[in-house]
Amino acid sequence: MGVSGCGKSTVAALHARATGATLIEADDFHPPANVEKMRSGTPLTDADRAGWLSAMAGRIAEGRARGEAMVITCSALKRAYRDCLRAADPALIFIHLTGSRQLLAARIGARKGHFMPPGLLDSQLAALEPPVAPDERCLTVDVGPEPEVIQAAVAKALADL
Repeated sequence: MGVSGCGKSTVAALHARATGATLIEADDFHPPANVEKMRSGTPLTDADRAGWLSAMAGRIAEGRARGEAMVITCSALKRAYRDCLRAADPALIFIHLTGSRQLLAARIGARKGHFMPPGLLDSQLAALEPPVAPDERCLTVDVGPEPEVIQAAVAKALADL
């Protein structure tokens, strides 16, 4: 979880590959209207995110019912969003990827072909409610190192739980 540019997709893909888990990209669950809204530089509202979160929760519940190991990318910026996802799988563990605004902006500015424009970073940072409550089951990881180093740290931390 984390704001745009934190490396969710990159680290998740590495972790899914290393563990044999199914990789699920939350961006694939956005309806076209949400994608267009973001592409135009307009932040999503809680109402915009409701259907998206519901679809994600449904996919998580389906995977849990099958015993599927899943690595899921999702911004999950607010506690309420994480609670929605956690309701689908109470054992869900969040990995909060975090970095400086400068690093995140540079990453967003350098990527090609993604619908999320750099101008929405500040709205995401403003909306972010970092998971700090003990009941949230979250590991916070700095995204300064290379993705492979981050993934190895995540794997070790998960193994130590």
